[in-house]
Amino acid sequence: MKGTARLFERFLSLLGPKLLTTVVAILSTPVIVRLLGPGDYGNYAVLLSVYSLYMIPISAAITEGVQKFVAEERDDDAWVERVLQFYLSLALLLALLGSGVLIAATGVGFGEWFGEGFTRYFYILTGLVFVGQFRALSMHSLLGFGLEHVKGPLGVVMKGVTVGVGIALVAGGLGVVGMLLGHIAANALTAIIASVVVVRRISLRELVRLPTTIPYREFLSFNGLNIVIVLLVMSLFHVDVIMVRTLVGDEVTGFYKAALSLAEYTWAVPLVLQGLLLHSSSTLWSEQRHEEIAALASRITRYTALFVVLLAIGLGTMADRVVPLYYGEPFSVAVTPLLLLLPGVIGFSVARPLQAISQGSGRLRVLIAAVGVSAVLNVVLNATLIPLFGMHGAATATSVAYGSMFVSLVWAARRLGYDPLVDFRPGRIALTGVLAGIVIVGTDSLIAGDILAFAVVPVVGATAFGLLAIATGAVDAAEVRGILEQSPMPQRITALLPE
Repeated sequence: MKGTARLFERFLSLLGPKLLTTVVAILSTPVIVRLLGPGDYGNYAVLLSVYSLYMIPISAAITEGVQKFVAEERDDDAWVERVLQFYLSLALLLALLGSGVLIAATGVGFGEWFGEGFTRYFYILTGLVFVGQFRALSMHSLLGFGLEHVKGPLGVVMKGVTVGVGIALVAGGLGVVGMLLGHIAANALTAIIASVVVVRRISLRELVRLPTTIPYREFLSFNGLNIVIVLLVMSLFHVDVIMVRTLVGDEVTGFYKAALSLAEYTWAVPLVLQGLLLHSSSTLWSEQRHEEIAALASRITRYTALFVVLLAIGLGTMADRVVPLYYGEPFSVAVTPLLLLLPGVIGFSVARPLQAISQGSGRLRVLIAAVGVSAVLNVVLNATLIPLFGMHGAATATSVAYGSMFVSLVWAARRLGYDPLVDFRPGRIALTGVLAGIVIVGTDSLIAGDILAFAVVPVVGATAFGLLAIATGAVDAAEVRGILEQSPMPQRITALLPE
């Protein structure tokens, strides 16, 4: 099931597990925060940021590449085996190299630069580097085969094992080490299961046979440029956390990371779309169907913007209730950074699907130029504002950089030959947001109790936003009907919509 065939059905097969994974994260994060405390939670956040950045040249060299090329149809009958053979060999080489370099760096004192206890953390992190590489390879291979219905549930399994094992070990007294071991166990289990699924769809004899021809130059060119793109994008996620830890301290980092984690929950749907659209749009690009690409990108951009605006309004309105109840009263100081982050998060969330569609073209230099502007802006602003304003400066800088991603990727899309704003309707989206915001803020102000507010405000807000979106023309009733007809929605509910 490749290309854009049954795209909405495949989206739903990823969305459900992603939302379940988000629920697991929402429920487990306050437990982890309370068990670790602000200081160790800040150290844990820094370790994950360092790991994510370190894995870019190791993992990005294989992930999007294997996903894109497995999805393509070539004349070679053993094309899929040739792709997997190349990327498996490359993955093993980079995993061994990455683990070895990290062990050597830790041995000469790299961990001590971050503080006490980090030497031990980095030695454990080498295990995560190795197993994480093969988890990434196997999971992206599943997407290349169009097996979203397998990849989605495996993501839930990985998250469940991570927090289950991690929390148990933290409660047993292992602290940050326990959470790292939880990640290692989850990545290893996921890699094994996904690999078994992949192996059952290919010829092992062809996989181990020496290849006659492999387009090494095409693979390596895409891989090299993709590493740069991923490095630039991932720097937006992690540079601020590392700089706050270095310039301000571990406890403040814990507070700042708490605000970031809440803001990033709004990315659930955009991340699903990004994971789906890379290999799905590759078919359209290979056939030069630019009008269909523009129509697809424009509709997805509009729908994503509407969804994320609703989440941002709701989270911003209820931030002073959510943060202390979710993390504990000491984390109330994270409310202001959260509010500062939300405007940028909207722009960045809308940009995520556009990044995947543009990557599907294979013309990555334009994308690098666009993303590079935002990445440089992020570093410069954080370096300027964190010393002056601490975590509030980091939130402001990161928000501006996040928002710039949308502008940059629209420019890149137009350079690549499609316009993602051809049917964006920004005025109607803004009007919907303003009117719905009045309803949401008004409803929240009328309710004193937090629990009652959590039960009432989201329902009222979502209902008002949906009705207003149709009334303002931000989304057409026919579009809603078309979506519902493709979803597992009872026909009697669909019939209530106007023609």
